[in-house]
Amino acid sequence: MCCFNPLDKFYKNYLGAVPSDFELILRVKGNFDSCILLVKNDKDIEDLRIKMDKKNGYFECKLNLNIGLYFYCFDIGNGKFIGLNRQYLGEITFKPKRFQLSIYDKNFNVPNWLNGGVIYQIFPDRFNRFEKEKHIENGKLLHSSWDEQPLFLPNENGKVLNNDFFGGDFKGIIEKLPYLSDLGVTAIYLNPIFKAYSNHRYDTGDYFKIDPLLGTEDDFIELINSANEYNIKIILDGVFNHTGDDSVYFNKYNNYDCLGAYQSQNSPYFAWYDFENYPNEYKSWWGITVLPAINKDCDSFIDFIAGDNGVLDYYTKLGVGGWRLDVVDELSSKFVKNIRKTVKKVNKDAIIIGEVWEDASNKIAYSNRCEYFLGFELDSVMNYPLKNAIISFILNGDSKQLAYIVKEQLDHYPTIVLNSLMNILSTHDTARLLSVFGNKQTKNLTKLELSKIKLNNEEILIAKNKVKLASLLQFTLCGVPSIYYGDEVGLEGLFDPMNRQTFPWDNIDYDLLKWYKFLGKLRQDFSSLKSGEYQEIYSSNGSFVFKRFDENNEILVAVTTNNKLNLRFDGILHDLVTNTNFEKEIVLNEYNCAVLIKKRDI
Repeated sequence: MCCFNPLDKFYKNYLGAVPSDFELILRVKGNFDSCILLVKNDKDIEDLRIKMDKKNGYFECKLNLNIGLYFYCFDIGNGKFIGLNRQYLGEITFKPKRFQLSIYDKNFNVPNWLNGGVIYQIFPDRFNRFEKEKHIENGKLLHSSWDEQPLFLPNENGKVLNNDFFGGDFKGIIEKLPYLSDLGVTAIYLNPIFKAYSNHRYDTGDYFKIDPLLGTEDDFIELINSANEYNIKIILDGVFNHTGDDSVYFNKYNNYDCLGAYQSQNSPYFAWYDFENYPNEYKSWWGITVLPAINKDCDSFIDFIAGDNGVLDYYTKLGVGGWRLDVVDELSSKFVKNIRKTVKKVNKDAIIIGEVWEDASNKIAYSNRCEYFLGFELDSVMNYPLKNAIISFILNGDSKQLAYIVKEQLDHYPTIVLNSLMNILSTHDTARLLSVFGNKQTKNLTKLELSKIKLNNEEILIAKNKVKLASLLQFTLCGVPSIYYGDEVGLEGLFDPMNRQTFPWDNIDYDLLKWYKFLGKLRQDFSSLKSGEYQEIYSSNGSFVFKRFDENNEILVAVTTNNKLNLRFDGILHDLVTNTNFEKEIVLNEYNCAVLIKKRDI
């Protein structure tokens, strides 16, 4: 018998994180003599103890907490407690795992234009090249063919320079906007576009200059305006934890006509960096010396980025739809709050997405508890926990873990955040989805050996089927799916930079592309996938079944991996995958799926 379920409104009268000034009611079922709520946050030494009133078969208490992150359990006497179990329910135990409760500012608002849409991530150098003539600066290499492999081996000094380019540009993206619109895309997330030495451009050289290989600022404005005509918004990558050593601000190689921090302690940028032994020893991102780290509490840098007429102000006024903040957990809370204030001042509907690889609702970074979703910092994050759970489920049939992660996110995040989570399956930082499902043995292989791994036709068929199952979950669970360019047409790649190969415009897997178009249409046709409620139906034996529903429509999603699934129901349901009607039951063989609706919802 269940004694507490935080996802059932009988037990907790508000789903997920709770707005401030809301009277929260908690109930516990059981025939105990007494029940006391124990609740505290990180700053509390002792629990707040709230005696729950005994009712007919259950205990109840009401509380109204200040904004913050709390953890709670229930004391039922005799050394026993009710804590969280692996089914995401309350269980009686002597050593309870606590439930989480966030109280966020009641005025917190997340732009909802992203809900129900599709994000498309583009690595700008590798998507599409329009301009044939490119001016390459000294030290950079331009590939002669779009189909060549990226360079990945170290040079004679043991350095991987990332200095090879294919010439993808803004006009190339503009040319493919009809393709993206047909895919159902509503937002394009661009990896960095500012002037830099490398092809990934995470080593910013000048925040106020567009990298000339991508085009001019006028070309970028044309991209924004052209995308808007297709109801597609542009999201920029904000890299504010570090710059390049080859930059206006550091100027290690004297390539800029300015006084950089490396050149002089009188530089206006000197305070931005943390030198340990000037000038050659300085803190850098993960010890990568070409990426000198920014002093997180440097007011002049914060003002440069987030002040009036700063970087965020400038580009948001150009019309971008939002920002993805690189390694946001390495930025100070003060900085992130300033970022939000500036962006929202220019455009309250601009989205702010953080790169966090863990549960962002309770993330601890550098011994400090982050406060991303209390109402003053982020709108959303990249959803790595769900990514990992979906992939594990498809590979290993781990339906219990997937079910747990979904429930955890339902409980931990404000609903307005939950519906805007950036649901990824692969990115520029991870292996390509098709390669992950190719099930190749990669342990102890060198990069050279990994670069030669290609899936054969039979392996591609198996991997493609798994991609379809994973992407169906990605597109139908709470949040917004994000396609990493080329995943939808079968691009492979096990490691950086092989996961950043050029888009294969002359070698498209049209069967896979058709599937992604089907998923995009689902997002357009069913409002329940925008902000509808979620209900788990079944999660066991390698199968996962749930439904999404609102006042307009209901959709039932069933995915099975290594076992056959026999799903029974009342009446007739229509499967959108096979375009077939089923009466009272549907049988799915292993590694199969169904998207079931009532005929009236077609």
